Amino acid sequence: MPAYMNGKTGAWYVQCYYNDIGGNRRHKVKRGFATRDEALTWEAEFLASADGSMSMPFEAFVKRYSADVRPRLKLNTWLTKEHIIRTKIVPFFGPKRMCDITPKDVVDWQNKMLGSYDDEGKPYSGTYLRTINNQLSAIFNHAVKYYGLGRSPATPTIKIGERKGSEMKFWTKEQYLMFSEEVMDKPATFHAFEILYWCGLRVGELLALEPDDIDLERCLIHVTKSYQRIKRRDVITSPKTPKSRRDVAMPEFLADELADFLASIPKERRGQRIFPFTKNHLRHEMRRRCAACGLEPIRVHDLRHSHVSLLIDMGFSAVAIADRMGHETADMTFRYAHLFPSRQSDMAAALDRGGRR
Repeated sequence: MPAYMNGKTGAWYVQCYYNDIGGNRRHKVKRGFATRDEALTWEAEFLASADGSMSMPFEAFVKRYSADVRPRLKLNTWLTKEHIIRTKIVPFFGPKRMCDITPKDVVDWQNKMLGSYDDEGKPYSGTYLRTINNQLSAIFNHAVKYYGLGRSPATPTIKIGERKGSEMKFWTKEQYLMFSEEVMDKPATFHAFEILYWCGLRVGELLALEPDDIDLERCLIHVTKSYQRIKRRDVITSPKTPKSRRDVAMPEFLADELADFLASIPKERRGQRIFPFTKNHLRHEMRRRCAACGLEPIRVHDLRHSHVSLLIDMGFSAVAIADRMGHETADMTFRYAHLFPSRQSDMAAALDRGGRR
C-alpha cells in the first residue's frame, strides 16, 4: 500500500483495509509520520499484527497479551508482570516476528539474564530468574493456546533459576518475646507485630484490618481483604487466594491486649485502617529494634513462618495449620515439610507389627 503526504502539513500518512481477528473487514488511517519510510514501516507492522497472525512482531503481540490478561489480575500482580516484560523481555525480543523466534533465541536471552545484575550490582537471584523465565513462557503459551503459534520456543529449553528461595528464617517464642519488649513503646507498631506473630497473618492482611474486623468477644480476626501501597496510593484488594478469606482465632491474652488499644482509637477513625502505616514502617522498626536488643533481624514476612513453626512444635497437623494460615494443605506441606517431625520410624514399626500376616 502507498503512503501519502498531507499537502498542508508536510506529514505523511497511510490508510489500509484489513481483516481483524474475527474476520471483519476494517479500515485504518494513521497520520503524523515525518517520512514516507516511517509511514510504510508502521503500515507493514500493523498489517502483520492486525489479523492475529504469528508474523507480528513480539512487541506487538505483547500488547495483545496484555489486553487479554490484565483484566484478570490484581493491580499489584499486573504491575510486577508488566515491569518484567517491559524491562527484561521486550528489549531482547521486541522486533522479532513471533513465528521466527527459536529455542536458540530463548537460550541467548536466558544467558543474557544469567549475566545481568540488579540495581545494587548483585546478580539476579535464582527465584527472580525463574520468575522472569516463567513470564516469557507465559507469553508464548498464550500465543500457542489462543493465537495459533505452532509451538512455544521456550518449551525445549531448560528453565533458568530455581523455584525455591533462600532458606526461610524464623524466631523462637523466646526470641520474639525479646523483640516485643523492645517495641512496646510504640503501641500501634507493637500490636501490629503481636498479630503477625501470634496469628500468622500476611502483612497485607494485617494492614487492611479495620476495627470491625476484630471480634473481641469471640476472639476472632475476620480476614476479608488485603492492603498494598501502589504508586503512592493506598489500594485495598481481595485476599491473595480464595482460601485466604478466613476467620483466625486469637489467644485470649491477645484479645485482652487489643481491647485497650482499639478502645483508644478515635471515633472518626473507626471506619479506617487500624494500622495507618505501610510495610516499610514495619521493616524499619524490625531492623531498628533488632539492633537495639541484639537479635538477628528477619523479614517481616518471616513472622508468619515463625507462627507456623510454633504451631508445628505444639503438635498441630498440616491440615489444621493450613486452614489457619489460608494455605492449601499441599502447599503447606511443601513449604514447611522440613519442620514437621519425620514419622518414618513410626511407619516402619507399624509395618513390623503387622508382619507378613
